[in-house]
Amino acid sequence: MIRPGAIGDLIVSLPALESLRRDYLEVWVPSRAVPLVRFADRVRSIASTGLDLLGVVDPPAGLVEELRRFDSIVSWYGANRREFRELIDALKLPCRFFPALPPDGATMHATDFYLDQVRDLCGHLCGPACDATPRIRCGVPRGNFAAIHPFSGSARKNWPLEKFRQVARGLERILPVCWCAGPDDPPLAGAVRIDDLYELACWLAEARLYVGNDSGITHLAAAVGTPVLALFGPTDPAVWAPRGPNVRVARWKA
Repeated sequence: MIRPGAIGDLIVSLPALESLRRDYLEVWVPSRAVPLVRFADRVRSIASTGLDLLGVVDPPAGLVEELRRFDSIVSWYGANRREFRELIDALKLPCRFFPALPPDGATMHATDFYLDQVRDLCGHLCGPACDATPRIRCGVPRGNFAAIHPFSGSARKNWPLEKFRQVARGLERILPVCWCAGPDDPPLAGAVRIDDLYELACWLAEARLYVGNDSGITHLAAAVGTPVLALFGPTDPAVWAPRGPNVRVARWKA
């Protein structure tokens, strides 16, 4: 399976990926997401395989032969690159492409969208009773703090930082508050920054509560089972809200 995209895109597609588990499974994802895929026999970064060079320059030696050894390749990578798909067809590789994102105007939740894509590939394993909740298992005890991540991959999705500070002041009457930020986020004094996403997931799993924007880290907190308050602005939560029994969504307007 070849799954490009941002952190949140990967997480909402985890049930679909896991439903395709067979005797041997490899998953190729963006470099930063490699630690999050725990169910595959082997996980590789797309960049390390040289796949992103295929159809652009001569691919690394052995890449095509390596792809040919698979019985089936399911790819969300290259779905919008006609020349890439035509090259894969010309090489007679056993590859099936799926759109990497739900279409504009979609109303189905993204997790269900990806499960529907692979339903005919996974048979009974992806029936109506399929677990459609993304899960990342950490096995750490719950701690006694609230985690706040006030950023996202797009400034337009960010609730004002001062409003997060107001929430933090209220929470501090009940329990300690820890701020967190990613490697590409703006400076934030005292913020916890953990580059390895699985290590970050385990830290989030210790939190008693998580508050954040529509972001990959919010999806990560939900996937480890932490109670989540997700703050959505322009994005449709019917499609992109984190999914889980402990998730609540609040909408805000600019």
